[in-house]
Amino acid sequence: MRVLVLGMGKTGKLVATVAAERGHSVNVLDAKENAGASALTPPFVSGFDVVIDFTTPEATIQNMRACLATGAKMVIGTTGWYEKLNDMRGLAERKQAGLLYGTNFSVGVQVMFRLAKTMGADLKKAGYAFSIAETHHASKLDSPSGTAITLAKVVEAAAGVSEVPVEARREGDVMGLHTLTATSDADRLVLTHEAFSRRGFAEGAVRAAEWLASRTGCYDFQDVYTEV
Repeated sequence: MRVLVLGMGKTGKLVATVAAERGHSVNVLDAKENAGASALTPPFVSGFDVVIDFTTPEATIQNMRACLATGAKMVIGTTGWYEKLNDMRGLAERKQAGLLYGTNFSVGVQVMFRLAKTMGADLKKAGYAFSIAETHHASKLDSPSGTAITLAKVVEAAAGVSEVPVEARREGDVMGLHTLTATSDADRLVLTHEAFSRRGFAEGAVRAAEWLASRTGCYDFQDVYTEV
């Protein structure tokens, strides 16, 4: 498979490494080489089976508009752009492109979402109050994280509450620490996911790209992670 990786940050570099380890041909573009999506011409994009984006929210929107318009397959690991999701979904559908996005490509985090849904549903009538705390590296742009926002939405829907408060911290080079706490007058239940490295995110993104390569349409990794 021919893979184009957009973004030369720490995660983007690791995605390129993992893709190469899995036997794929890999090309990487950094921000300077692709300013304003200028490198993503139709002839260039057509040379790849899948495009994987780990850039910034602003760059991601430009990259999606350029790539999806050609009918390309894209895996988006960047977060913070979801206000444009309906527009990008519509573009992918019109152009018969493929779009797979996710707030977190770690399978462990996806299992956390499933367990959080169970917690919310089972504790909704038992008087528990829910809260979320997340910590990431100091250079992470979005706060709270997309993962924390998704986690909150999962619990809100399952527990029937209007808002789950999220505390976000940015410290050092923390890969990602998310904790869901349910507290009552009688006890406390804590669900935690801690990432030790970025590799879980990178492997999930590459496996998602392999899955998307033969498909069109728009997908949330949360809905398909068991298939990749």
